[in-house]
Amino acid sequence: MKILMILTSHDELGATGKKTGFWLEEFAAPYYVFKDFGAEITIATPKGGQPPLDPKSEEKDFQTTATLRFRADKEAQAALANTAMLQDISPDDYDALFYPGGHGLLWDLSEDKYSIALIETMYAQGKPVAAVCHAPGVLRHAKSLDGSPLVQGKSVTGFSNSEEAAVGLTDVVPFLVEDELKKNGGNYYKGADWQSYIVRDGNLFTGQNPASSEALANTVLAQL
Repeated sequence: MKILMILTSHDELGATGKKTGFWLEEFAAPYYVFKDFGAEITIATPKGGQPPLDPKSEEKDFQTTATLRFRADKEAQAALANTAMLQDISPDDYDALFYPGGHGLLWDLSEDKYSIALIETMYAQGKPVAAVCHAPGVLRHAKSLDGSPLVQGKSVTGFSNSEEAAVGLTDVVPFLVEDELKKNGGNYYKGADWQSYIVRDGNLFTGQNPASSEALANTVLAQL
């Protein structure tokens, strides 16, 4: 079983002068769900190499069993430091696609033609396409085979407007994930802020927030 995980290469939080990137828990928790099952994992980014880590995700309050395990795992750290370039990835080589979140991807992966093509192709092939927290934002330009938005008429979730407001970034991000999913015709659902909540519609899997990442990965694994 081969799983492709895609992370952002973008590290600037709008015009704030602060850094962003991917959220550690949203990578580490699914990574170990897949790894412990014996899956072969490839990590890719738009630019290749070391992806930027959101510094806030390293703060004490956001550490979990998975993040602590990652910090002690030299093999995983080496894999993260040497990500493949998206343009070199073939969708035919993988059984599932998983996007961890973090604010960075709202600027790069949501607009990346290679990412969009991978989503469209693997979804059309009937393979699981999963995205957690901010990562459902990568679906904004993806289309179904008939040219309609991929999320149109589908049940989805993602980082909620209320959660974005709680972290004070509503006016910083280029778009709000909840609004974008709704704009493209998605049937948006959410649970309580910061609590695990996932939605599956066919082979499209979405999770609301960081707490949803492990459950989302387990749901994808069950499908596979």
